[in-house]
Amino acid sequence: MSLADPQTRDPSAPSIRKPHRRTTESRTRVTAQQTWTGRWVADRAGVGLSGSERLTALVGLALRENRKRAHLLVSTVLGKHVPQRPAVVHGAGVELGCRVRELLGAEAAARAVVLGYAETATALGHSVADGLGAPYLHSTRRPVPGVPPVGGFEEEHSHATAHLLLPDDPELLTQDGPLVLVDDEFSTGRTVLNTIRELHARHPRAHYVVVALVDLRAEADRRRLADAAAELGVRLDLVAAATGAVRLPSDILDRAGRLIAEAGPAPDVPPAAPAPLVRVELDWPAGLPDGGRHGFTAEHRTRLDAALPGLAEQLAGALAGTVDGARVNELPCRVLVLGFEELMYAPLRLAGALAERLGGDRVRYSTTTRSPVLAVDDPGYAIRTRLAFPAHDDPQDDASRERYAYNVAPGVDPARRFDAVVLVVDDVADTPALYEGERALLTQLRQVTDRVVLAVLPSHRPVRLPGPLRGPVFSSYRPDEVAWLLKDLSGIPLEAPTEEREEAVQNGGAHYAESLPVEYQPSPEYQELFHQALRISARRIARAVGTVAETLLRERGPGLVLASLARAGTPVGILVRRWLAFGYGLDTPHYAVSIVRGRGLDLVALRYLAAHHHAPDVVFVDGWTGKGAITRELADALAGTPFDPDLAVLADPGRCVRTYGTREDFLIPSACLNSTVSGLISRTVLRDGLIGPDDFHGAKHYTELAGADVSAAFLDTVTDHFAAVRAEALAAADRLGAAPDRAPDWAGWAAVERISAEYGIDSVNLVKPGVGETTRVLLRRVPWRVLARRGAGADLDHVRLLAAQRGVPVEEVDGLPYTCVGLIHPRYSRGATGASGKAVLVKES
Repeated sequence: MSLADPQTRDPSAPSIRKPHRRTTESRTRVTAQQTWTGRWVADRAGVGLSGSERLTALVGLALRENRKRAHLLVSTVLGKHVPQRPAVVHGAGVELGCRVRELLGAEAAARAVVLGYAETATALGHSVADGLGAPYLHSTRRPVPGVPPVGGFEEEHSHATAHLLLPDDPELLTQDGPLVLVDDEFSTGRTVLNTIRELHARHPRAHYVVVALVDLRAEADRRRLADAAAELGVRLDLVAAATGAVRLPSDILDRAGRLIAEAGPAPDVPPAAPAPLVRVELDWPAGLPDGGRHGFTAEHRTRLDAALPGLAEQLAGALAGTVDGARVNELPCRVLVLGFEELMYAPLRLAGALAERLGGDRVRYSTTTRSPVLAVDDPGYAIRTRLAFPAHDDPQDDASRERYAYNVAPGVDPARRFDAVVLVVDDVADTPALYEGERALLTQLRQVTDRVVLAVLPSHRPVRLPGPLRGPVFSSYRPDEVAWLLKDLSGIPLEAPTEEREEAVQNGGAHYAESLPVEYQPSPEYQELFHQALRISARRIARAVGTVAETLLRERGPGLVLASLARAGTPVGILVRRWLAFGYGLDTPHYAVSIVRGRGLDLVALRYLAAHHHAPDVVFVDGWTGKGAITRELADALAGTPFDPDLAVLADPGRCVRTYGTREDFLIPSACLNSTVSGLISRTVLRDGLIGPDDFHGAKHYTELAGADVSAAFLDTVTDHFAAVRAEALAAADRLGAAPDRAPDWAGWAAVERISAEYGIDSVNLVKPGVGETTRVLLRRVPWRVLARRGAGADLDHVRLLAAQRGVPVEEVDGLPYTCVGLIHPRYSRGATGASGKAVLVKES
């Protein structure tokens, strides 16, 4: 295959131009010139290339207009300087990514991150990430105002040396998995070494993998990299498609300078009638990054794959001249999709989708570049033609404002002419400089082809997501057990007397999540009741934890990610995580996120989860269900997203979820207390002025309550029963998995509506069914009365004690589907409580 990669045309294929410009004879003549396109440089500059058999199939040679480095290896499969089939370009990177995956093994590959280099290797690195199945980031030379870099390094031989790292998520490069660095070639290895030293100083890791199309380092360069790895105490592996060496004469810079001077300036493109120009704003999915400049995740990859067929159809319509749904021209036979500097991956994938849409062998792909290279219209030279044009994206990082598109114009050989060019830019680069003037890129493209389509996609603007909080700085839980996707509001007074909060909520003057109740401090008698309840129910809880964990593992796989609903779900999430570690050695990620009735799930936390994990792997976890309000809130929040809305709970007395440990309404002792059994964390807060649009919901860490903290004791007591109940949990998971119908029947919601009507309560939100919810009413709200199922035993001891302390009557009733139901005062005013704060019964009207 020649570097120009001419395409044999079927004379009967439709064309929007007359076919006499490219005859079958000229096609045959060009196809016959299947020579290595480095001969011109080798003969005149004395540059030699040796190595593996594949090397000369991957690269040719050209001369740079750069006094730091004279020669340029021109890749046949990179899609930068030489138009190539998009499947070849993408496939070369995917193949390398698969080799890295095999090298690492599945477990390490699942934790890897890929870093590519701007500008030449941005699509190559992204394709490697596709093959590896890893998140991706590439360096950039485009600074973003207001976004500080998390790192940077120098590329010493380049004409533009500064590389910035601007990930949306600063934690992308702080993980401890392997870091895979991808460049188009290794010449000395200095760029890779600079990168590793910079990043290792910030966030050390044990394993680096370096990937390139070709490895042409000298022995001294290889030793330097090996010595650096030994000095840092890291493992460093190298993966390359081909290896070899470049032989350079000692006076190569002088020789190259003379050859460039002798060649003179590139000939001007002869004036021609400008081709039609069609501008298309691509229907790019909202929020989908246009590449890896600020990070690209597995979730982004899934969304892009789904969108590509529609985007290709949009481009095909523009190429065919579709107007109002009617085709006015046939599709062109030979199309070039031209990317823009760092914007390589999105145009590459668009080119691949367009190739599938058009069929046959019609589409080639390449991109513009900053690199100045000599063009010689000779079959033995890799860069046949050059279009030089002014930069059109207002660059701030280099003195030169000239840019280049190579091998786009046909030169002296009409067989190399493209029928149409699709130029893909982001909106930052869609400026007047792209259109205006004789040297503007679009002006020149319209002189060398028959149709030009300008496809504009939105440039991704990074939104810095906050990072998670961990203990012991935030919460008393171990830092490995849960990452809190919350904002720390510990220094802000948010507590209000329960009676004031209740009156404001019921009168519509405030939402319950805008303030916090004063944390109820239990009496010694009540604390002993908690410990007694824990001793009685720990085995039962452990069995429910195991049932849920085993069910999730079977149905969602070992790559699941736990997202517990703060705060009641957090101890449950930790226990499920501990079970997976106990039974299978899994290190399962676990986050705590906020959901607020009437306000929904924390969308910033959701964006964080999407940026770090494959959304379908995320499982939302809570302690129990009441009537199912939060279950419905979660489903509404996740509608239209790739997240699975099924909630997993230990107890589902409301019969509103599919994954549960039991549907019995029993006491989970963590419901008995507030923060002192939940890592000393308050309930969550969502209030304007405290929580901005890019903040997580908030919460407080009550360090002053550490003396009463039983969070660890609760977890450890339940965990101690894991081994004893494992067989029971496996059997329960078997039964749950084999159940013919696990669909929720919402019996709890129906019961709540019945109770509301019977007791004259206008809002079902004032009816809190189940042991856990009744406990919350007694601890946080103004309770009116408690309905207890007749004959309920020890599960209600703590409820009866709390009710007695607050002067709340407990009524035993028949036919109750829950063990108990707590009723919030339906006509609350501060007159509903006495001076002691205890409830005062109001005569019914």
